[in-house]
Amino acid sequence: MRLILLLVKIRPNPVNTMATSRRLTVKDLVHSPASFLALGFGTGLAPRAPGTVGTLPGVLLCVLIADQPLLNYLFVVLVALVVGLWVCGSTSRQLGTHDHGGIVWDEIVGFLVAMFAVPVSAGTLLAGFVMFRVFDILKPWPIKWLDSNISGGPGIMIDDLAAGAAACVCLHAMLKFFPALLLW
Repeated sequence: MRLILLLVKIRPNPVNTMATSRRLTVKDLVHSPASFLALGFGTGLAPRAPGTVGTLPGVLLCVLIADQPLLNYLFVVLVALVVGLWVCGSTSRQLGTHDHGGIVWDEIVGFLVAMFAVPVSAGTLLAGFVMFRVFDILKPWPIKWLDSNISGGPGIMIDDLAAGAAACVCLHAMLKFFPALLLW
């Protein structure tokens, strides 16, 4: 319990991410294994919409593990989350800014959360991708509050986990009431 309390310190983020973001290079990508993962295997280097491009490895990973039993899928998500706490925090410190747009490991994990217990089809992948990105970009309450008040690796990860959870709830509701729209 103390470890969790130490990892998640609730305090306002000290740096405005958009004002201090700089263009990332391949040098940033290969700086360390942590930065390679945090920058989404290079997808975080995209000059436009790195968060959206950075979600694509999450789609691929989701497809690869979709047929696994739910506990195995959950295990992958939990491992990715724990790894993300470290790689996002480490890369953020390396770049000197909180939650640089190129840090996209959180998007990968957030998308996996969005697709939790969702049957994978072209329709569910597309809907999950769009819903996750909308929640992550617009950051409705409480996602915005989490993003603004938790710092470090947990702060980078938490808003995307919340966006993924919101997208997951919406996907399950759509599957319950409008399955034909998604299962194609």
